[in-house]
Amino acid sequence: MAMLSYSFMQRALFIGLIISLISSSMGLFLVLRRFSMVGDTLSHTALAGVALGMVTNTYPVYAAILTTLSASFLVEKLRKEYKEYAEISLAIVMAAGIGFASLLISIGKNKTIGIMNYMFGSISLVTEKDLIVVTILGVIIFATIIVFFRALFYITFDEGDAYFRGIPVKTLNLIFSMLVAITITLSMRIVGILLVSSMMTVPVATSIQIAKSFKKAFIYTNLFGMISVAMGLSASFYLDIAPGGAIVIVSLIILFIVIIYKRLSILLTKKKTTFTLDGGADNEQTI
Repeated sequence: MAMLSYSFMQRALFIGLIISLISSSMGLFLVLRRFSMVGDTLSHTALAGVALGMVTNTYPVYAAILTTLSASFLVEKLRKEYKEYAEISLAIVMAAGIGFASLLISIGKNKTIGIMNYMFGSISLVTEKDLIVVTILGVIIFATIIVFFRALFYITFDEGDAYFRGIPVKTLNLIFSMLVAITITLSMRIVGILLVSSMMTVPVATSIQIAKSFKKAFIYTNLFGMISVAMGLSASFYLDIAPGGAIVIVSLIILFIVIIYKRLSILLTKKKTTFTLDGGADNEQTI
């Protein structure tokens, strides 16, 4: 492919595939926990972090990681304060993120000119430093997901049962929140802050249409995510359009194709979708 003859496209594709793996993986757990809006919330705090980094002449990704981690801790704290209205914690943190972002952008008008590249993504500005940071953190995040896969499965569907099984629920919830925060920050370089949550949820929506078990949903989610990134970045290069938008549109097209395929293949047969860890009857979970 002609686009791979350019070093910046090689970097963008490699980073994009890593991001698709971690964002899709984290997105599966978020969606099934009915907590998909956390992506929008933390992405807005990431915007504040990027603005802070630009104003203070700090690497924006580092600043964004700091703010999203802080926001994830705050969300967990507020969820405990508003147990019956947990979603309000997301609204509070999102409002804070937007407020600080707009304030910092207005303060450093000359320094924050390039912030649009972070809002909608940019493949031409992906640097070697971005490649190193995303690769190292991406490998750590994905490895953590694999190591705690079974524990996260139980926590996702029933925290009480997970606690009964001896799983450190509070600790893993905290680790999970940190991983989500870092994942969102890394994703913004390619997809853009405004579209990060779409990359975390649309591949999941596609996979649960056809997956028969949790593990299969995990595999399909990552597969659809990687296909969306590869095709989206190709479209971005050849059509000269924003990479984030291209990736999301491709992801949506795949979703619609899968929905149509499913309806045609089962001939409108109504069947309840169930999820298990291994595809068997044990630990069966229904969405």
